[in-house]
Amino acid sequence: MSDVNKKNFTFTPAHCRSARGLLNITQRQLADAAGISLESLRLFEKNERRPHESNLAKVVDALERRGVEFLNGGSPGVRMRPEARIIE
Repeated sequence: MSDVNKKNFTFTPAHCRSARGLLNITQRQLADAAGISLESLRLFEKNERRPHESNLAKVVDALERRGVEFLNGGSPGVRMRPEARIIE
C-alpha cells in the first residue's frame, strides 16, 4: 500500500465513495473484491461505524490494485494513477 502507510493518511468514507465512483463499481463489488461484508462497507461509507483496520486495509488494497491513488492534502481526494490498469 503506497499512501495508506504514510503517517498522516486516514482512509475516510469520502475516499471510499469517491474511489468507487471513479471505478464505477457498487458497494457489493468492492466488498466482494476486498473480502469483507457488504454491511461493514455500507456502515463505513455512511460514517456510522469504522471497521477493523485490517478490513480497511483490504478495501484500500482492492481499490489501489484497480489503479486508485489516495490523496490527503487537507481534504480527502482520489484519482486514477496515470499508468493504472484494471487488475482483477
